[in-house]
Amino acid sequence: MKPQAIVPSTSPVNANSRWTRRDWLRAGGAASLLAGMRLPALAQPVSAAAEEAKAPPLPALGSLLNLPRINLLDGSVYEPAASAGKPLLVYWWSSTCPFCALQSPSMDQLWQSQKARGLQMVALSIDKKPEDAVAYLKKKGYSFPAAWASPDWRKTFPKPRGLPITLLRGRDGKLILAEKGQMFAEDVEAIAALV
Repeated sequence: MKPQAIVPSTSPVNANSRWTRRDWLRAGGAASLLAGMRLPALAQPVSAAAEEAKAPPLPALGSLLNLPRINLLDGSVYEPAASAGKPLLVYWWSSTCPFCALQSPSMDQLWQSQKARGLQMVALSIDKKPEDAVAYLKKKGYSFPAAWASPDWRKTFPKPRGLPITLLRGRDGKLILAEKGQMFAEDVEAIAALV
């Protein structure tokens, strides 16, 4: 059998092409050159899991809880001074969180039953876009005051590790409840006794 001559390929690699040692070395050199370059456009974004791993733990009971000013999804604004001396419920959630989906109906019922007693509430969505949160709230018919907690805003008020997160600040400004993970309906209803 007569050996075939190997001809360097000038086209992209395909199943029928045969590369010489020189072709492989040339391709390897180009790959090495690219690997050594700093290309910010090729950098991977920080994953949600890596971001969550850096999140702080729940704040300690008895600590002061000061929620900064934030634009609400209905176009109004949460002003910290408006909730001074009143109980404040802070609820971290996402439209893609299955545990939030189970807890949110109870949170809306709590809001409806306790707002006349002075309960203030801000439900902080961590959805990728505010439009996702707006669409979800509309679809579900929730009326609790909600805001989109943008990554920039979260630098001033970081989300604790976990989701959903439920925090209740008493009338004195100190934290009286801090829960990580889904709360059952009866647990959410029990918050009314703390208002």
